[in-house]
Parts: sequence; structure tokens; C-alpha cells
Amino acid sequence: MSFKRQPEISSTRTTSFGDSMDRSSVALQLLERIKSALIRGDLKPGDYLPSETELTHTLGIGKSSVREAIKMLQAIGIVEVKRGQGTMIRREPGTPLVDPMAFGMILARGMTRDVLEFRRMFEPAYTLQAMSGATAEDHQRIQQSIDAMEEAIRAGAQTSKHDIAFHRAILHSTHNPMTIRVGETLLQLIEAALETSMRSLPETALKDHKAIYAAFKAGDTAGIHAAIAVSSESWETNLTYESDSELSAAPR
Repeated sequence: MSFKRQPEISSTRTTSFGDSMDRSSVALQLLERIKSALIRGDLKPGDYLPSETELTHTLGIGKSSVREAIKMLQAIGIVEVKRGQGTMIRREPGTPLVDPMAFGMILARGMTRDVLEFRRMFEPAYTLQAMSGATAEDHQRIQQSIDAMEEAIRAGAQTSKHDIAFHRAILHSTHNPMTIRVGETLLQLIEAALETSMRSLPETALKDHKAIYAAFKAGDTAGIHAAIAVSSESWETNLTYESDSELSAAPR
């Protein structure tokens, strides 16, 4: 079973996805085999998968099962189907129609304390990561998010979008796709709670953002930790979810 770096040129490198598959959960099994091939280096970003016919014969499954598997791989951003060329492993992760990581975290959302603990750990980490590599354009976007939030507050039109824009600007300043993906998932989870804080204490959120960015610009690691800790405390105090009895009972 061969993989091609370009559709018109066949590679001499060959590998196999293994023996025939059980017809149940074909997409998940194919996904697991592709993951294993990527880890081993037998399959690399930019390679083309075997044809539908070859997969059918090799794995002992019907064409409809292969098509279903490919659609699933497309949905989670692993492969790209190029008309007339074949199915290619994406060189970079695509924007998934269905993000398993996001759904996993959303399903765990009821454990509010876990979400808060994760944010307390993750936000300082990605902020420091961004601080070391932020460009002039990144700094401009962060400042613009603060200015836009301040203007919205003056007009009484502030929403969670203004709060998220600040965190997103810093997050994307990491220029690290993995960090950004995890961070974007976290922002989706906390958006409703940020809406609550923006209605109740918008000036506090603005002050916290300014303090975080002041430390960010100064390259002050300790200052970033301190500013984010203050921001987290004020945000968590106003956090409201349904069934938050666990949070209220959690130790500070």
C-alpha cells in the first residue's frame, strides 16, 4: 500500500494499515491506524492515502464504510480530499467541523472546579509563552482589544466578546498551533461566565487586562503571575454556572 507525496509521483516507500477490519467502528479503527502510521513515520503530512478501492480490498470493508471513515477524518481536520487527486493527510491541522477535544472539555464542564484549575495553570503559561515571542503586530492587537473594551464599557455595550478578544490576542501571540487550539477550546467553555462578569464588573475586568498587559510589555514574569491571579480571583467570584454547589464549597 503506497503513499504519494505528490499526486503525480508515487513514492517507493510502502506501508500497511494492517489486516482486515471488523466492520464495526470502521472510522475509529482507520483513524487509529493512521495515527499509528504517523507516529512511526510510515505516513507523513502531505502523503496521499491509498485509493478507495485499495483500502476496500486491503482492509476487507465495503466502499461505503471507507467513505464514512474518510468523512469522519475530514470532519476532525485530519485529511483533505482533493478532487481528482485523492485523500491527503493535511500538512497542518485543519479547522475541524467536529472538535473531539472541545466536546470532551464541554462534557466535563459540570466539574467547574476542574475548569478553573485548568485555567489557573494554562493562562499564565500561554501568556508567558506569548510574551517571549510577541511581534509588534501582536502588541498592537492586544492594545486594540483593551481600547475596544474600554470604549464599549463607556457606551454600556460591553459583552463577553470584548473580554475574549483580549485573551485571544495574547493566545495567538504564542504562534503555537497546539497552544492556540487548546486555548480556543477553553475560551469557548468560559464564554458564558465571562458574559456574567462583563455585566457585573466590567471596570474590574478592564483594570485586570491593563495590569496583565503592563506586565506583559515589561517582560515581568512575576508581574504576569500576580496580575492573572488577581484577575482570576475577581472573575471566579462572579462565576455562575448551573449546579455550582461544588464551586462554592471548593477551598480557596
